[in-house]
Amino acid sequence: MKVAIYDAHDFEKPFIEKENQGKHELIYLNTYLQEGTAILAKSCDAVAVFVNDTLSAKVLDDLKAININFIVTRSAGYNHIDVEHARKLGMSVGHVPDYSPYAVAEHTVALMLALNRKLIRAHHRIMDLNFSLNGLVGFDMHGKTVGIVGTGKIGALVGRILHSFGCRILYADKAVNQEIEDNYGGELVDVDELCSNSDIITLHVPLTDETRYLINKRRINLMKDGAMLINTSRGGLVDTKAVIKGLKTRKIGFLGIDVYEEEGGLFFEDLSEDILEDDVIARLMTFKNVLITSHQGFLTKNALENIATTTIQILNCFEQGIPTKFDLTQSATTENIN
Repeated sequence: MKVAIYDAHDFEKPFIEKENQGKHELIYLNTYLQEGTAILAKSCDAVAVFVNDTLSAKVLDDLKAININFIVTRSAGYNHIDVEHARKLGMSVGHVPDYSPYAVAEHTVALMLALNRKLIRAHHRIMDLNFSLNGLVGFDMHGKTVGIVGTGKIGALVGRILHSFGCRILYADKAVNQEIEDNYGGELVDVDELCSNSDIITLHVPLTDETRYLINKRRINLMKDGAMLINTSRGGLVDTKAVIKGLKTRKIGFLGIDVYEEEGGLFFEDLSEDILEDDVIARLMTFKNVLITSHQGFLTKNALENIATTTIQILNCFEQGIPTKFDLTQSATTENIN
């Protein structure tokens, strides 16, 4: 099978090649799949995409027009793909649901600790031979209340880690999570109550119409003064302009994000020789109590190996006409996963 791999990155190629072992002809493209670029996959049998590719109905129609019926996204989430339209076109869409929840959960807690203990500022001071501790006071995680929005595999692991720190766990979800309650003393609350009572709020839900701007002006006003907000899930969960206002009024005391609503064309790219045109993220970067990483929560060797393995397995199944549990168009529902 000939496969066009869109938004291909150097960090993932060795893992894909090792797993592929020459089975499929892989064409690496360093551009996004979006309107106007589907034609680059002409003569291919399938496309492999990533989180910042945009597979709208129009793009899917363009792929279908060049006889591509197989799509696999190298991610768990698939809000960038119109799965229902793909199903109508008779296309198959695979995804990688279980690459490594540990990777994202551990990165989430790393952001909390780095913000709390001001590790980035401390490092920069030391590099300037400034060994003063003024302005670097943090707080004990022990005894703090952490609100986890979404307790799927990643959210549950975050709860497990923070419980070991001695944190009190609140969680918001569609149903009771018995593991969180029995093992970590978690308390099920709604999102408003979670925002009102948490010292730290961390987001682990998929991006849907229901969850878009889950964190907005109203919920920011409910938060404790100086609360910490962490988002390693999807950028669209947060109204970034409202968050900036919250930072300016000190309602939000710390912000850690690994995702950003307008990250396409920004995250994963080297723009060090360019002018940053995004005024919103430029404003975020001026705050000393904000820590931004470039969607690297998944970026461990373990996760990359698992992504490559599942991606090639899906392509093998597509080529051989074998049903796969990873095909979203064959699922009873297409509820997104995080």
